[in-house]
Amino acid sequence: MGNGETRVRGLAARAGGWSARHRWAAVGIWVLFVVLAMGLGSAAGRVDVKDSDQLKGETHTAAKIIEDAGIDEPASETVLIQAKDAGGKATDADFRAAVAAVMKAVEGTGKVTDVTSPYDTKTISKDGRSALVQFDMRGEADTAGDRVEPVLKAVEEVQKEHGSLRIEEIGGASMMKTFSDAFGDDFEKAELSAVPVALGILLIAFGALVAALLPVLLAVSAIMATMGLMGIVSHVMPMSDTANSVMLLVGLAVGVDYCLFYLRREREERQAGRDSRTALRIAAATSGRAIIVSGVTVCVAMAGMLFTGLAEFEAMGLASLMVVAVAMVGSVTVLPALLSLLGERVEKGKIPWLHPESRLRRKRAGNRESRFWTAVLKGVLAKPLVYVVVAAGALLAIAAPALGMKTQNLTLDQEFGDSLPIVQTYNRVNASFPGGSEPAEVIVKAADINAPEVTAALADFKARAISSGASRGPVEIKLHDAQNLAFVYVPLVGGSDFDKAGQSLDKLRDEVRPATLGKVEGLQAPITGQVAGSKDFNDQLTGAVVPVFAFVIIFAFVLMLLSFRSLTVAITSIVLNLLSVGAAYGILVAVFQHGWGASLVGAEGVGAIITWLPLFLFVILFGLSMDYHVFVVSRIREARLKGRTTKDAIQHGVVTTAGVVTSAAVIMVAVFAIFGTLSMQSMKQMGVGLAAAVLIDATIIRGVLLPAVMALLGERNWYLPKWLHRLPDLTHDEAADVVAHEVEEPVRV
Repeated sequence: MGNGETRVRGLAARAGGWSARHRWAAVGIWVLFVVLAMGLGSAAGRVDVKDSDQLKGETHTAAKIIEDAGIDEPASETVLIQAKDAGGKATDADFRAAVAAVMKAVEGTGKVTDVTSPYDTKTISKDGRSALVQFDMRGEADTAGDRVEPVLKAVEEVQKEHGSLRIEEIGGASMMKTFSDAFGDDFEKAELSAVPVALGILLIAFGALVAALLPVLLAVSAIMATMGLMGIVSHVMPMSDTANSVMLLVGLAVGVDYCLFYLRREREERQAGRDSRTALRIAAATSGRAIIVSGVTVCVAMAGMLFTGLAEFEAMGLASLMVVAVAMVGSVTVLPALLSLLGERVEKGKIPWLHPESRLRRKRAGNRESRFWTAVLKGVLAKPLVYVVVAAGALLAIAAPALGMKTQNLTLDQEFGDSLPIVQTYNRVNASFPGGSEPAEVIVKAADINAPEVTAALADFKARAISSGASRGPVEIKLHDAQNLAFVYVPLVGGSDFDKAGQSLDKLRDEVRPATLGKVEGLQAPITGQVAGSKDFNDQLTGAVVPVFAFVIIFAFVLMLLSFRSLTVAITSIVLNLLSVGAAYGILVAVFQHGWGASLVGAEGVGAIITWLPLFLFVILFGLSMDYHVFVVSRIREARLKGRTTKDAIQHGVVTTAGVVTSAAVIMVAVFAIFGTLSMQSMKQMGVGLAAAVLIDATIIRGVLLPAVMALLGERNWYLPKWLHRLPDLTHDEAADVVAHEVEEPVRV
């Protein structure tokens, strides 16, 4: 060819070749992209998901009515006044004095409004020992936690003067402040510690500072660019803080992994005696291709979250998809350019006691293989059927508890345990006033909220809510005359037990409402609240499971089929990934629902899995599992194309990738395990689930089950029916020897 280069097939090979030839241009374009993305994102600002868009159904309708009316619901607070002595009553003089003192104290702060006496609102417990003083915080509800401290101190002062009573405050603002003080730094610490943990593991893996820094720097730059892109995209699809945290987790995991795959292959080829240019060309054509196949598959898996119809999930899915795409592009473009610029200097900053190979070892390609996995593979390939039965049986046994999985939105005591005083207050309020801390909210909208038929229907609803057994009262009604709205607060029988409270909610929705408010023509009365939100979320998520699972599995199957041109590889990929996900589900249920070994992770008494986690884990794990699978199978196929027997190719592919897969898995497990140490049980469940799944995937699945299954199948691994031969050929494999020959052979012009 006239340009003096032998043309190689494959997008990754061409991208890597161009970047290596135009090193400064590739680096400059990447830096410009990151800076522009951050600048434009900062200028655009981020639009977050609105409450009215969080869910569909009645919860959505209620939020939309409130939003359209321009009503900003204040943060409500409650002060529990309770006699410590069983003989104490709310009618006692000391009790009445305490109530008056609390009302005066909170009003005196100037931070509250609408303070109500329990003697007026009838918020006195059935046994007469407890009463509730209720009020609202002034200002916006979202920032009420920043202004509640003077109120809390005022209540504490009243408590000091009435030792025979228990006087405690709870509510949206006080909980916001308590959680912010106790756990506000948890996420930040976890996110900040993830980077040094990853760097430390990479230092051990590479034994050189420059080689260890490259993956981290590229992953961090991909995350920074994606944060900017999230701001721009949020004007079309709103984002959230949760989506940001998930994006950071996924971005760090795949960003480091992709660079690790590339760097390890480039270093391996140099150890085999290749010059830097040839080693880089081989890495681009082999590991670069595996990165693109893996990245596209992960993006498809993340796109599954867009089919849930849940705004929070859609935000997480899109943010994760973007960071994976950015990390993938960076790995096959700017990384080759940096490696070309650095050359042998990529080994700078060697740490003698960590550097894995001496100069002698670098001359011997045979030392690339892992001794441990060589020993394991010897047994696996000798008796593959035994290992398939044992490994698959073990994974199915681990997955078995998942058949009894119970999902729900965690209550306050489930989420935080008894570690915080406010949780104990929450439990005492629920014990004395079942459902009082989490009432159902009926948002009544009428043409004229003060019309006689509406007033009568509201009164009838209030009475029937109690007579039906759905509530023990008191049912409170707040009118917004200007907007023709009424807010009806109904404490649900069942309290913090979401199963029982859900039954009470069903009575309100299916029996009480149709018989009362439902008879007024043109009146809307959607029922919302924490219990209703949990139920609506569960219902919507349940409806999304089948389409999301189907989308992810079908598209992953098609991508694997096109990438490896093997029906067998595509099918085994899906089955093995499903086994990995199932095992992760089983561990979650065993630990957090049944309590087996729960004390090891500080999860006693949770009893359920947070509602959103199973679907989230499926999408994330299915995507991340493909990283290892594509990388290992690509290496096996490459060896097979070079003329090795299938069994030899399996041995070569698994043991030569063992080091990079182990390093990548250790980084992921360490990062996810950090989230498993957080105090919030939902985050602990996420961290433990992800860490356990990645560990299983990188060991039992890729190290034992995959080679055993492939050994059993033999040449059938590469089976593609004739009627599928017309499918697009996306393989574009370039075996190392072929690429090396193309680079080293003089080109005749």
